[in-house]
Formats: sequence, C-alpha cells, structure tokens
Amino acid sequence: MFSHRGMVPRPSFPSFLAGMGRKGGPLPGAPRPAPKLKSPREITLMREAGRVVAKALDRVRELAVPGATTADMEDAVAAVFREHDALPLFLGYPSTDKGKPPFPAVICASVNHHVVHGIPNRRPLKAGDIVSIDTGCKIGSWCGDSAVTLAIGEISPDVQKLLDVTSESLNLAIRAMARCRYWSEVASLMERYVKSQGFYVIEKFVGHGIGQDMHEEPQVPNFVSKPLLKNDIRLEPGLVLAIEPMVAMGTKEVRTLDDGWTVETKDRRPSAHFEHTVAMTLDGPRVLTYLEDQAVTPAASQATGPELPPTPDRDKQP
Repeated sequence: MFSHRGMVPRPSFPSFLAGMGRKGGPLPGAPRPAPKLKSPREITLMREAGRVVAKALDRVRELAVPGATTADMEDAVAAVFREHDALPLFLGYPSTDKGKPPFPAVICASVNHHVVHGIPNRRPLKAGDIVSIDTGCKIGSWCGDSAVTLAIGEISPDVQKLLDVTSESLNLAIRAMARCRYWSEVASLMERYVKSQGFYVIEKFVGHGIGQDMHEEPQVPNFVSKPLLKNDIRLEPGLVLAIEPMVAMGTKEVRTLDDGWTVETKDRRPSAHFEHTVAMTLDGPRVLTYLEDQAVTPAASQATGPELPPTPDRDKQP
C-alpha cells in the first residue's frame, strides 16, 4: 500500500493506500518507478492464475447463502488453490504496522460496513448481509487478483443499488480502457458515475499494477487528483492493472479496527468492492480474472455513466 504521506518502504496488503490522495502524493523529489510492461506470453501465463482466482470466487458464490460463514468461504478458496497448486497471495502477508500479526487467511472477507481486509470467521451470515470477498494466487511466477461483493439472501433495494453501481464502475472502467489513452480519463468516468448515483468513492485505497508481484507500480486510483494528473498512466500494451473500485453508501471516510487489518466505514453504513486483473494488449483490454474469456467491446458513449470528459492536454504528454 501507499500512504497519503508518501511511499512506504514495503507495500502493505492487499490494496495500495492512495498516495494519489487529493492533496497527497510521492515524497518530494522521489521519482515514481515505471510500470513493468508484460509480453503477450507473460500475459498468457497471468491468465492461468487469473482463471484459478475466478474459479475460487465462483465456488464462493455457491456458498453465499444465509447460514454460511466466511470461514466456509475461506476453506473453499483454499481447496481450489490446492487443486491447482496455486500459492495463496494473502496468507501470511506481513503488516506494515509494527507489532501487528501477518494476515491470517487466504481471503479477505468484509461484511456489510467492512470495506476491505476483513478476517474470515465462524459467524453465520444472515439474509440482508453483503460480503466482499477478495483473493489472489500465484501460479508459477505470475499473480492474479480479484474481488466480488455478494448479497446474502434478499437485500434492501438501496444496498442492491450500491452493489450494482460499484460493479458497473468496474465494468465501465474496463470498457473505457479500450478507447482512452490515459488512466485519468478512466478514473474521471468512474468517479463521476459513482457520484451521479449518490454514492462515495473510497479514496484511501486504490488499485495497483500486478505481475510477478501482487503489488507493482503504478498506483491505480478510482478518482482524479493532482498527483494522478502529474504522474498519469499511459494505457499501453503490456500494462497489467488490478482495478478495484470501493464504493460507500454514506461516507468515504474509513478507519482500521483493533485487529490491525479490518477496515470499516466511519459511519458504519455498507460499502462494496469489485476487482479484476486487466491487461492492455494490442487488441485492447483483456480481463484475466474472468472465468471464461470474453471480448471487451468499447462503446462510443456509456449509457449508464457520464460521457468521457475532454482532455486536450493529454495530447501534449509524451
């Protein structure tokens, strides 16, 4: 992760903290490393890890019923990873907070107002709950990372809208990557769409590059800030990003609980989290964490979201 005050020596897990905050950014004078671009062969290898992550989350969907527990989901994902000789990326990940234990599970399981980094437990889920499951694995030398928020039984219409908007924010970003040149254009679409629906983009956490390491440059915010515009991300072939919008119902402000990991909204109202690993190729974006390969079709305009804002200054960038 990255903190609002600058880059920490070792990234914390599993989502970067937004050094891209509205007023934050890298330490003065510190150059931001260039993204590690992947070859077509390497992207194909990453697809294998992504497919296994998709299978694991598909198994979780089957368990998303009243009475199930997040510990059940943990066991199911761990079993899928064992079946495919995949290394769990989250289990044992060290905390950057001195004295805090490493992450103890294969999945993050965040229920209702918990945003990210929730620890699985044996509490039965009940109808009306939502649960965000985030997980990743490595096969060979390459990583995959994905997340989904699931409804448990029947949920209220406003919470269902929260899930729909967060999921659409991610899908909108993937489609927009097919026609945008820089990430700031995509982030602007995501932010404006979420706000237009009456929700809040959580800014403390952002996505990240991914490859042989789970966390690589660049930071991938779901909103536009001055630091992003200053260090914009060119959407070029070989770039692989873990894109993960987190959206809240009542506030973007969050806090970490005493376990050192679980992050919740300060008003304790629900939040949602969706994520895919996406590669830019010569043919456009390719989602590596779909269960089955799907084409990404760019749209001239987004029917469900705002139009792409003009960015004439983008053409002045190298």
